[in-house]
Amino acid sequence: MSKVSALIETEALKKYYPITGGILRRRVGEVRAVDGVSLNIPKKKCFGLVGESGCGKTTFAKTMIRLLKPNSGHIYFDVPEDIKEEIAKLEQSKKSPELKKLRAQYDLATFRGKKLKSMRRKMQIVYQDPTRSLNPRMLVKDIVGEPLIVQKLAKGTERRKKTLEILGKVGLTEKHMYRYPHEFSGGQRQRIAIARALVTNPEFVVLDEPTSSVDVSVRSQLLNLFQDLRKELGLTYLFISHDLSIVECIADQVAVMYLGKIVELAETTELYKNPLHPYSLALFSSIPIPDPAVKRKRIELKGEVPSPVNPPTGCRFHPRCSEVMELCRKEEPELIDVGNGHFVACHLFHK
Repeated sequence: MSKVSALIETEALKKYYPITGGILRRRVGEVRAVDGVSLNIPKKKCFGLVGESGCGKTTFAKTMIRLLKPNSGHIYFDVPEDIKEEIAKLEQSKKSPELKKLRAQYDLATFRGKKLKSMRRKMQIVYQDPTRSLNPRMLVKDIVGEPLIVQKLAKGTERRKKTLEILGKVGLTEKHMYRYPHEFSGGQRQRIAIARALVTNPEFVVLDEPTSSVDVSVRSQLLNLFQDLRKELGLTYLFISHDLSIVECIADQVAVMYLGKIVELAETTELYKNPLHPYSLALFSSIPIPDPAVKRKRIELKGEVPSPVNPPTGCRFHPRCSEVMELCRKEEPELIDVGNGHFVACHLFHK
């Protein structure tokens, strides 16, 4: 039987935004938002993605679930290993008709039309701000039930039953079905957004900073809810956040992203105990310690994040790195395993 190692996997995924100029609006450049990212997320696990604003986290997540079309690369959703190996083998002969057939069948990056629409029920997203992601003119019953109509999964009494059931799982009741979003608190609005994402019974959910718009007490309630739902429904998460403390609490694995690329990846306990990349060291030094008597030595990064329109040659972090070498300015480091499933893209660790 074919073996499946990850629920969702990307290989060399790229997403560029064109920059146009002149009277004829010709393409004069491109923003390299996601530039060759390869990740795999195991089933029923929570994968954390961290990094500064503008590093490409949200763009990567949207491209992964095909809300955005990638420029190149592969996206595999629950695809057996032998199929992925066959596609990689056939790519050596580029014009193989079998390659085109396999990609059309298994590579989410090539899907479109009805096939792409049918995949959307398996992949959902919860956005950062529920005030903007929920339609203010729709009742909660219609907001949560709409995906069932779009995907043709239920209608009438069955739709109402499924809507009420999923609202119950996120801590809301029947009386909440006949209200508008503005009648709820921030935490309740986010619960409505979670219910809408889960009503199609997806396998994979992107949580794009889902706790950043609520206060601390509500934040802990939502995190507990995410954990409970993952266990109850067998969900797989991609959790994006600026708050490293939250990611430590909920994620099984964490990847650090910088300027469209992954610079470090490891199990959560390993990464938080032993960050290796100079950028990761600076990020983790900013985590506050809940003890006023203990002071953490803060590593301050020099300069600004370079533009993704014209990223630096070699290692993208080298203009801000205190450990920079001449090699860093010329060659881009590969993401290599340095032991214990700990991957880092830095010349300091290349033999």
